[in-house]
Amino acid sequence: MTRIYVFKRYERFWHWSQAVLVILMLVTGFEIHGSYHSLGFERAVRLHTLSAWTLLALWAFTIFWQFTTGEWRQYIPTASKLVAMARYYMFGIFVGAPHPYHKTALKKHNPLQRLAYLVLLALVSPIIWGSGLLYLFYAYWGGLGLDRWLSLEQVATVHTAGAFMMLVFVIAHVYLTTTGHTVFAHIKAMITGWDEVEEDLRATPEKTH
Repeated sequence: MTRIYVFKRYERFWHWSQAVLVILMLVTGFEIHGSYHSLGFERAVRLHTLSAWTLLALWAFTIFWQFTTGEWRQYIPTASKLVAMARYYMFGIFVGAPHPYHKTALKKHNPLQRLAYLVLLALVSPIIWGSGLLYLFYAYWGGLGLDRWLSLEQVATVHTAGAFMMLVFVIAHVYLTTTGHTVFAHIKAMITGWDEVEEDLRATPEKTH
Protein backbone atom coordinates (compact mmCIF):
# COMPACT_ATOMS: atom_id res chain seq x y z
CA MET A 1 0.00 0.00 0.00
CA THR A 2 1.08 3.57 -0.65
CA ARG A 3 -0.39 6.76 0.81
CA ILE A 4 -1.37 9.55 -1.60
CA TYR A 5 -3.14 12.91 -1.24
CA VAL A 6 -6.29 12.54 -3.32
CA PHE A 7 -9.03 14.92 -2.19
CA LYS A 8 -8.31 18.63 -1.86
CA ARG A 9 -9.74 20.72 0.99
CA TYR A 10 -12.47 22.37 -1.06
CA GLU A 11 -13.37 19.04 -2.65
CA ARG A 12 -13.97 17.55 0.81
CA PHE A 13 -16.01 20.59 1.90
CA TRP A 14 -18.09 20.36 -1.28
CA HIS A 15 -18.66 16.61 -0.87
CA TRP A 16 -19.87 16.75 2.74
CA SER A 17 -21.91 19.94 2.27
CA GLN A 18 -23.60 18.42 -0.76
CA ALA A 19 -24.26 15.18 1.14
CA VAL A 20 -25.96 17.05 4.01
CA LEU A 21 -28.06 19.14 1.64
CA VAL A 22 -29.12 16.18 -0.54
CA ILE A 23 -30.13 14.12 2.50
CA LEU A 24 -32.04 17.09 3.94
CA MET A 25 -33.84 17.55 0.62
CA LEU A 26 -34.74 13.85 0.49
CA VAL A 27 -36.05 13.86 4.06
CA THR A 28 -38.12 17.02 3.61
CA GLY A 29 -39.16 16.11 0.08
CA PHE A 30 -40.69 12.80 1.05
CA GLU A 31 -42.54 14.53 3.89
CA ILE A 32 -43.94 17.07 1.41
CA HIS A 33 -44.94 14.10 -0.73
CA GLY A 34 -46.89 12.72 2.24
CA SER A 35 -44.75 9.64 2.82
CA TYR A 36 -44.55 10.39 6.54
CA HIS A 37 -45.17 13.24 8.99
CA SER A 38 -42.50 14.69 11.27
CA LEU A 39 -41.49 18.31 10.71
CA GLY A 40 -44.85 19.50 9.45
CA PHE A 41 -45.71 20.42 5.86
CA GLU A 42 -44.89 24.15 5.98
CA ARG A 43 -41.57 23.68 7.78
CA ALA A 44 -40.62 20.87 5.41
CA VAL A 45 -41.37 23.11 2.40
CA ARG A 46 -39.25 25.95 3.80
CA LEU A 47 -36.30 23.66 4.57
CA HIS A 48 -36.61 21.92 1.22
CA THR A 49 -36.61 25.19 -0.70
CA LEU A 50 -33.73 26.67 1.34
CA SER A 51 -31.66 23.51 0.85
CA ALA A 52 -32.33 23.55 -2.89
CA TRP A 53 -31.19 27.17 -3.35
CA THR A 54 -28.14 26.56 -1.16
CA LEU A 55 -27.18 23.49 -3.20
CA LEU A 56 -27.60 25.39 -6.47
CA ALA A 57 -25.27 28.12 -5.17
CA LEU A 58 -22.79 25.48 -4.05
CA TRP A 59 -22.90 23.79 -7.46
CA ALA A 60 -22.38 27.12 -9.25
CA PHE A 61 -19.25 27.83 -7.21
CA THR A 62 -18.06 24.22 -7.58
CA ILE A 63 -18.41 24.34 -11.38
CA PHE A 64 -16.26 27.47 -11.34
CA TRP A 65 -13.72 25.70 -9.10
CA GLN A 66 -13.71 22.59 -11.29
CA PHE A 67 -12.89 24.52 -14.45
CA THR A 68 -10.35 26.90 -12.91
CA THR A 69 -8.42 24.02 -11.32
CA GLY A 70 -8.82 21.53 -14.17
CA GLU A 71 -10.52 19.03 -11.85
CA TRP A 72 -13.35 18.64 -14.39
CA ARG A 73 -11.07 16.26 -16.29
CA GLN A 74 -11.53 13.75 -13.47
CA TYR A 75 -15.10 13.16 -14.66
CA ILE A 76 -14.48 12.55 -18.36
CA PRO A 77 -15.99 9.09 -19.04
CA THR A 78 -13.79 6.33 -20.40
CA ALA A 79 -14.40 2.79 -21.59
CA SER A 80 -10.95 1.65 -20.44
CA LYS A 81 -11.36 -1.06 -17.78
CA LEU A 82 -15.11 -0.39 -17.61
CA VAL A 83 -16.01 -4.07 -18.08
CA ALA A 84 -13.26 -5.11 -15.67
CA MET A 85 -14.67 -2.78 -13.00
CA ALA A 86 -18.21 -4.07 -13.52
CA ARG A 87 -16.96 -7.66 -13.25
CA TYR A 88 -15.03 -6.77 -10.10
CA TYR A 89 -18.05 -5.22 -8.32
CA MET A 90 -20.34 -8.08 -9.37
CA PHE A 91 -18.04 -11.01 -8.62
CA GLY A 92 -14.39 -10.24 -7.92
CA ILE A 93 -14.91 -8.22 -4.76
CA PHE A 94 -16.61 -11.20 -3.09
CA VAL A 95 -13.75 -13.61 -3.79
CA GLY A 96 -10.84 -11.34 -2.94
CA ALA A 97 -9.82 -10.56 -6.52
CA PRO A 98 -7.34 -7.70 -6.99
CA HIS A 99 -8.81 -4.29 -7.75
CA PRO A 100 -8.49 -3.68 -11.51
CA TYR A 101 -8.12 0.09 -11.14
CA HIS A 102 -5.20 1.87 -9.51
CA LYS A 103 -6.21 5.26 -8.15
CA THR A 104 -3.88 8.24 -8.49
CA ALA A 105 -4.19 11.93 -7.60
CA LEU A 106 -4.77 12.69 -11.29
CA LYS A 107 -7.20 9.80 -11.86
CA LYS A 108 -9.12 9.41 -8.63
CA HIS A 109 -12.38 8.07 -10.12
CA ASN A 110 -12.59 4.65 -11.75
CA PRO A 111 -14.53 4.18 -15.05
CA LEU A 112 -17.76 3.08 -13.31
CA GLN A 113 -17.65 6.07 -10.98
CA ARG A 114 -17.19 8.39 -13.94
CA LEU A 115 -20.14 6.77 -15.72
CA ALA A 116 -22.29 7.05 -12.59
CA TYR A 117 -21.47 10.75 -12.23
CA LEU A 118 -22.26 11.29 -15.91
CA VAL A 119 -25.70 9.69 -15.48
CA LEU A 120 -26.24 11.78 -12.34
CA LEU A 121 -25.36 15.03 -14.11
CA ALA A 122 -26.93 14.30 -17.50
CA LEU A 123 -30.13 12.48 -16.44
CA VAL A 124 -31.00 12.62 -12.74
CA SER A 125 -30.06 16.25 -12.07
CA PRO A 126 -32.03 17.73 -15.01
CA ILE A 127 -35.08 15.70 -13.97
CA ILE A 128 -34.88 16.87 -10.35
CA TRP A 129 -33.98 20.51 -10.98
CA GLY A 130 -36.23 20.99 -14.00
CA SER A 131 -39.31 19.60 -12.29
CA GLY A 132 -38.39 21.24 -8.97
CA LEU A 133 -38.10 24.73 -10.45
CA LEU A 134 -41.33 24.24 -12.40
CA TYR A 135 -43.04 23.20 -9.16
CA LEU A 136 -41.57 26.16 -7.24
CA PHE A 137 -42.68 28.73 -9.82
CA TYR A 138 -46.12 27.22 -10.45
CA ALA A 139 -47.73 30.63 -9.87
CA TYR A 140 -46.12 31.93 -13.07
CA TRP A 141 -47.30 29.13 -15.34
CA GLY A 142 -50.34 31.05 -16.53
CA GLY A 143 -48.33 34.02 -17.74
CA LEU A 144 -45.94 31.73 -19.61
CA GLY A 145 -48.65 29.50 -21.04
CA LEU A 146 -47.20 26.41 -19.41
CA ASP A 147 -50.51 25.47 -17.82
CA ARG A 148 -51.80 24.50 -21.27
CA TRP A 149 -49.14 21.79 -21.59
CA LEU A 150 -48.40 20.69 -18.04
CA SER A 151 -50.26 19.83 -14.88
CA LEU A 152 -48.90 20.18 -11.36
CA GLU A 153 -49.55 16.48 -10.79
CA GLN A 154 -47.37 15.52 -13.76
CA VAL A 155 -44.52 17.72 -12.56
CA ALA A 156 -44.82 16.36 -9.01
CA THR A 157 -44.72 12.79 -10.33
CA VAL A 158 -41.55 13.47 -12.35
CA HIS A 159 -39.96 15.21 -9.37
CA THR A 160 -40.75 12.26 -7.11
CA ALA A 161 -39.29 9.84 -9.68
CA GLY A 162 -36.12 11.92 -9.73
CA ALA A 163 -36.00 11.84 -5.93
CA PHE A 164 -36.13 8.03 -5.97
CA MET A 165 -33.30 7.96 -8.53
CA MET A 166 -31.24 10.19 -6.25
CA LEU A 167 -32.07 7.96 -3.27
CA VAL A 168 -30.84 4.90 -5.19
CA PHE A 169 -27.63 6.77 -6.04
CA VAL A 170 -27.08 7.76 -2.39
CA ILE A 171 -27.64 4.18 -1.16
CA ALA A 172 -25.26 2.77 -3.80
CA HIS A 173 -22.71 5.48 -3.05
CA VAL A 174 -22.78 4.76 0.69
CA TYR A 175 -22.45 1.02 0.05
CA LEU A 176 -19.46 1.51 -2.24
CA THR A 177 -17.68 3.54 0.45
CA THR A 178 -17.39 0.27 2.40
CA THR A 179 -15.53 -1.55 -0.39
CA GLY A 180 -12.06 -0.22 0.36
CA HIS A 181 -9.26 -2.21 1.97
CA THR A 182 -11.08 -1.45 5.27
CA VAL A 183 -14.75 -0.62 5.78
CA PHE A 184 -14.10 3.04 6.59
CA ALA A 185 -11.04 3.62 4.37
CA HIS A 186 -12.89 5.62 1.70
CA ILE A 187 -14.77 7.69 4.29
CA LYS A 188 -11.52 8.46 6.09
CA ALA A 189 -9.98 9.57 2.80
CA MET A 190 -12.83 12.00 2.20
CA ILE A 191 -12.28 13.44 5.69
CA THR A 192 -8.48 13.74 5.67
CA GLY A 193 -7.80 13.90 1.93
CA TRP A 194 -5.26 11.06 2.15
CA ASP A 195 -6.00 7.61 0.79
CA GLU A 196 -4.10 4.33 0.94
CA VAL A 197 -4.04 2.59 -2.42
CA GLU A 198 -2.43 -0.53 -3.79
CA GLU A 199 0.81 0.29 -5.52
CA ASP A 200 0.79 -0.63 -9.20
CA LEU A 201 3.96 -2.72 -9.45
CA ARG A 202 3.73 -2.71 -13.24
CA ALA A 203 4.48 1.02 -13.16
CA THR A 204 7.65 0.46 -11.12
CA PRO A 205 10.75 0.78 -13.33
CA GLU A 206 12.75 -2.42 -13.60
CA LYS A 207 16.31 -2.40 -12.34
CA THR A 208 18.97 -2.43 -15.00
CA HIS A 209 22.03 -4.61 -14.74
